[in-house]
This record gives sequence, C-alpha cells and structure tokens, in this order.
Amino acid sequence: WGSERMSTAAIAMGPRAAAGVRDLRSLLAMALDFDDTGRLGAINQFFNRRIIFAEDSQNWNQVDYWASPLELLAKGAGDCEDYVIAKYFSLVVAGVPSSRLRLVYVRLQIGGPRGVVQPHMVLAYYASANAEPLILDNLVNDIKPASRRLDLVPVFSFNGEGLWQGVDGPVVPDSIARLSRWRAVLAKAKAEGFQ
Repeated sequence: WGSERMSTAAIAMGPRAAAGVRDLRSLLAMALDFDDTGRLGAINQFFNRRIIFAEDSQNWNQVDYWASPLELLAKGAGDCEDYVIAKYFSLVVAGVPSSRLRLVYVRLQIGGPRGVVQPHMVLAYYASANAEPLILDNLVNDIKPASRRLDLVPVFSFNGEGLWQGVDGPVVPDSIARLSRWRAVLAKAKAEGFQ
C-alpha cells in the first residue's frame, strides 16, 4: 500500500495529520497480523477514540462534506460519514477485502420507537456473502451484529463495487456513478495512498 505517499500527504496537511498517520501506519502494520475481527476492533477503536464528533457545518462550513481519512485526521473531528470512510479505507489497507465492507445509510432511532429518528451512517462487515453483518459505529464502541442494533433501520448501502437497497436488496444499476461524493472521496483516498 502507499504508505510513503500517505506520509507525504499527511505532512502537507499539517502536524495533526502527520501524527495521526504515524499512529495509524503503526496500527495498520500490526493489524496485518490480526484476523478480521481483530482488525475491526483495532481500527474502530482508533477512530472512535481519536476523533471528536462535529457537524459538517461547524467543521467544514458546508451542509454535507465527506472527508478523506487524512482530512479527518488533520481536523481531529468529523461526522458519522467521516468516521465510516476512514474506517473503510483503513480496513482495506489492513487486508480486509472491500467486498466484505459496506457503508450503510440508516435511520437512527433515538429514545425508542416513539423517539427521534435521524439520518446516520455506519460501516457493516460481512464475514461471508450471506453472513449477518457486524456494525461499526462512532456512537457505540462495541461492534455488534446487526440484529442487536434495533435502533438502526438500513436505507441503502454501498462500497467500491456497487449500491444496494437496504443491506441485502438488489444492486442498483450504474450505482457508483450516482454517488458523486463517494467518487470524490475515492479519488482523494487513492491520492493519499489508501488504495
């Protein structure tokens, strides 16, 4: 993987990004010796502990901005999409096949069935094609099976290979072309050495 390119890009973004990449590279090197469960836990904790939640309007002066992993490390803050994007690319670098990962837009129910519903994004990991996904979330440190996250209702999911209705619905034709923010962050992450 492009570790030197990652370090060079981080240095250009400033000391916080450089320190974050130094720590992330160390973790990714260790994670190559872990199984997928160990990789999920290590990378989930790395970002959940290191990054402070901030809305895009505060962080980027935009309504909706998808940060690359290095942009997130440089800011030290991000919203749910930013956590998920950083975890996705870090797990791929650590050896998890991208086909096992999906970024999932969900409706998050806060306060039970009569509570508030808000949009949210989580990362799903599938040990096999038909396996129940494990959910990585910036709001919950424990990685849990989807069946234990009754507060989440999937809307659609995607990765570098396609876009699905829900988590197991049909693939939407020409789907990646429809996700302009995802295409933009794929290009930024590649330039930063994450692919």
